[in-house]
Amino acid sequence: MKTGEVKVKKNAYVLKGKFHYADPNKPIRDEKGKLCGVTNPRQMTHIHSYGGEAPFFAALGQGKLLASRCDNPECEFTGTIYLPFRIYCPDCLRRNKVLDVTRLARQTAKIHTFVVTSRAGAFNALKTPIKFIDVEFEGVATFLKSVLMKGEPAIDQRVVPIFRKKNPTYTIMDLAFVEEGTPKKKLPTGFSY
Repeated sequence: MKTGEVKVKKNAYVLKGKFHYADPNKPIRDEKGKLCGVTNPRQMTHIHSYGGEAPFFAALGQGKLLASRCDNPECEFTGTIYLPFRIYCPDCLRRNKVLDVTRLARQTAKIHTFVVTSRAGAFNALKTPIKFIDVEFEGVATFLKSVLMKGEPAIDQRVVPIFRKKNPTYTIMDLAFVEEGTPKKKLPTGFSY
């Protein structure tokens, strides 16, 4: 089964092929053979548009972490740096300037808080236990939610970003963190500094 393809032409999506597939229903029976329902299997391709956030996701696959900053001198919060990336300043609504904060993240990232869980919801692709972390960076006004892939989390623990540069997914899953000092050979498959 081949899913549909999407291209951009004249600043608009052009779709080609099928994006929804319905498989035959199958009966659901109880232990005595009584019909209780049916499965209704469907497969669909979801098109997720990044718009102005596209540079953030493209950069992850290149081993870069981008943030944004309000440079509007008339804004009460001019100079505020946002990570996760924000296209517009939430206070003055002017377009933010894109910044490469990869070096800053390598030098100042630390765990603000964390939670360890064995269940994260449907379609979760992470190995359990999952170590969700809120990462803070020097000079950045917001926290970035991510995953600690190597090490045990602790508040104020220094961490460094790693990137899925080999076969990137162009999603937030191309970014994770490890304890500072983790050797390259111990990084998860496909990830590098």
